Amino acid sequence: MSNMSQSVPFPESVSRISNLRIGAGAIGLVLGIFAAIGLLTQGHESFNTNSNISWGLPVATYVFFVLTSTGLTFVASLAMVFGMKDFYPIAKRCIWGAIATLVTGFIALGLEIGNPLRMIWVIPTNMATSSPMWWMGLFYLSYAVFLVWKFLLVNKGDWTSGQSKVIGILSFVTVIFAHATLGSVFGMMGMRPFWYGGMVPVYFLITAALSGLAFIMLFINLDYGMNQANMSDKVRSAMTRYMPPIFGLALGLVLVFTLTRTVTGLWSNVPELNIPMSYIVGTFWYQAEIWIGMVLPLALMLSSYRSNAKVQTLAGLLVILALFIGRYEYVVGGQLVPMFKGAWYDDLLMYAPSMTEWGVVILAAAIGLLLYAFGEKKLSLADAPNE
Repeated sequence: MSNMSQSVPFPESVSRISNLRIGAGAIGLVLGIFAAIGLLTQGHESFNTNSNISWGLPVATYVFFVLTSTGLTFVASLAMVFGMKDFYPIAKRCIWGAIATLVTGFIALGLEIGNPLRMIWVIPTNMATSSPMWWMGLFYLSYAVFLVWKFLLVNKGDWTSGQSKVIGILSFVTVIFAHATLGSVFGMMGMRPFWYGGMVPVYFLITAALSGLAFIMLFINLDYGMNQANMSDKVRSAMTRYMPPIFGLALGLVLVFTLTRTVTGLWSNVPELNIPMSYIVGTFWYQAEIWIGMVLPLALMLSSYRSNAKVQTLAGLLVILALFIGRYEYVVGGQLVPMFKGAWYDDLLMYAPSMTEWGVVILAAAIGLLLYAFGEKKLSLADAPNE
């Protein structure tokens, strides 16, 4: 295989999708800045969090986007690490998408913690090696460096050289460690039974893979105007022959994992797990997450319409919404029972995101969308190696 890339130009009609994405990102940027003004004027007091529920919507958004970055790296690694050549036509787009979603997640986290510059020097220099958060920061930094390095190599047409392969492997390995330690940050909290468990890192990695696949199903079909006639033969083959069964398999695994965790929580004799799980299951959002966001897309992927671009777009969008709801339920749900009061407390703590918190999320998502649109416009994300 040659190291050179072949560029596949988009039809003029498809460029309108990119323009719409830029417009949506610009509007989101303005709305996000306006809504996030409270963070500049009031600080963290503009968040509806308190000493008991300290991690709210921005943290859930951070978890959602960085795990999506992991999933996109997994998809790119099918070609870059495991040599599955059929995925080369979408690999460059996956790498750039991984960068964009990683930036989005860290913007949400940086604005949530108040002084994002402080973590740049405090976390690595405090040498708190007994904390999974310290290792998470180290692996995140390594992952970001290797991910950008890999994209720069691919953007120059270097897909298969020894250096390119090594950097691809390092980005794959570091992202596994980074997000396994992210799962450990939650899973090691024995005082929060809703989060606690040795399988949490595995759960994060499986849902990350699904999140990345869902973004590919949504964005690639949108990029080509939901019209497979606009796709090259290789992109069309990847999206119709390989993506539906892989996406369906990942979705089925996550659905089983989610239902198993729900049943375990409902029948648990630990009040700090049983009570919040019972509350969450009774909400509209949980039912929508399961039935509309997982069961319906899985049925679509099992049907004869799974290769249809519009069906794939709908399935990808529904799964993304379901996973976002799931991240929110997980992060906030683990804090509904007050610390040091537990089942003896009269009621669960209640939380609703403030306008400032929504502004942080909109601002982060808008920047990520604009970053992705820039790549689509200027960096030839449709490139693939010549064979």
